[in-house]
Amino acid sequence: MTLFARYLARFIGPLRQSAWPSASSFSAMQWLFGHSIGACRLTIHSSRHRFAARLNSGVRPLKEDMGNPLLISGAVLSAGAALLHLGCIVFGASWYRFFGAGEQMAQLAAAGSWRPTFITSSIVLVLAIWSLYAFSGAGLIPRLPFVRLALCVIAGIYLLRGVVGFAFASFAPGGNGPAFWWWSSTICLTIGVVHFVGTWQAWSQLSRVAA
Repeated sequence: MTLFARYLARFIGPLRQSAWPSASSFSAMQWLFGHSIGACRLTIHSSRHRFAARLNSGVRPLKEDMGNPLLISGAVLSAGAALLHLGCIVFGASWYRFFGAGEQMAQLAAAGSWRPTFITSSIVLVLAIWSLYAFSGAGLIPRLPFVRLALCVIAGIYLLRGVVGFAFASFAPGGNGPAFWWWSSTICLTIGVVHFVGTWQAWSQLSRVAA
């Protein structure tokens, strides 16, 4: 048993000395491992910064992309009014009566006259142009000529229609009755205020573009 233990000690001793790292080897391994971890951390950190920079470079401010909310609302309202007038052309006398165009206009439409179609088509065209100018002022479509002047005129016409309509409702409602003048004038006055405030908000930006 003693001879076997001595033999085993002679065999394992050199093997353990050659395979087991020394203290200096441990220090070298720790330095190498720590340096590698630090380099990986720096690489990951710089990669995150580069990725964030690329991501932010393609992001524009939300308000710049959205444009002027009031002018966009005014454009949508004018487009909606144009579609309603187009519906009068398509659906005829019943729509003319419902939207307060008057009994004479309804009868002409029922008789197949060209006059209601011509008059209403002109209104559709004007409202569509107003909608485009509001979208242009909001910055959603290319700039149209005389956009500042056009927006002022559009806001003025809507406001004037609203005020005059209230006067008609009070003093001379005619065949349409006061109710028509009240609700139609309220709508026009609201759209006029929306255009006016939106134009006022975008005025400096429109001036810079004009310059």
